[in-house]
Amino acid sequence: MAEPRVMLCVGATKAGTSWLHRALSGHPDVHFRALKELHYFNALENGAVERRIAEVTVQRDRLLARQAEASLLKRRRLAAPIADHEAYLALLGRGCEDVPGYLAYLAKGRGRAQIVGDATPAYGLLPVERLRAMARMATDVRFVYLLRDPVERLWSHIRMMAVRRSDDGQICRDRADRILARTLRGEERQIVIRSDYRGALERLKAAVDPARLFTGFYEDLFEGAAFDRICDFLGIARADASFAVVNRGQP
Repeated sequence: MAEPRVMLCVGATKAGTSWLHRALSGHPDVHFRALKELHYFNALENGAVERRIAEVTVQRDRLLARQAEASLLKRRRLAAPIADHEAYLALLGRGCEDVPGYLAYLAKGRGRAQIVGDATPAYGLLPVERLRAMARMATDVRFVYLLRDPVERLWSHIRMMAVRRSDDGQICRDRADRILARTLRGEERQIVIRSDYRGALERLKAAVDPARLFTGFYEDLFEGAAFDRICDFLGIARADASFAVVNRGQP
């Protein structure tokens, strides 16, 4: 079987990456494992492999808990994502960078799919040297970077963080206001750096063959023509996709 092409969706955060992942997951020529955001290369780059192991372990354990309480049919459906998490934990647990192992993980179970993928927006924050190595890790690696109106993206990201930092999973206006104020003062670094489209694009353009880099806009995603362009870029057949927004933030 021919070597698959690798698709890396590298950002930006809150710019439609979840929608694209869901749309491509339903495409017969594309294969993803159960984890949308692997965070493999940024964990390596930032010395955060142990933290990533802890995060994936929590996700795996939640799936196991659900499986224990589910009906027989649901238990069977949960078996595959649990296996995906355990295989990824095994990869992370090797304690060193293993790009062939990472590629083998992406390709496991792909069947006849031409594309294997990893949608991790945080990859867009990586330095040029790491991005360049990622671009060379297989014969054909293609990068997708999505942008969104910067004010809309920023406010969506702030609302997401306000929900994550709440005790009840609900947004609090005062908390969102405080996060916004800290962001404008440059204190919320993880929000600020994800707003730096120019920096991300300069790094990507320095590391990736222009023919292997697709840039698109959130505002265009929910039209059939935009998804057609992404399919053309990936070299796969055009297909219908649901154009509903995914992970719409709380107002």
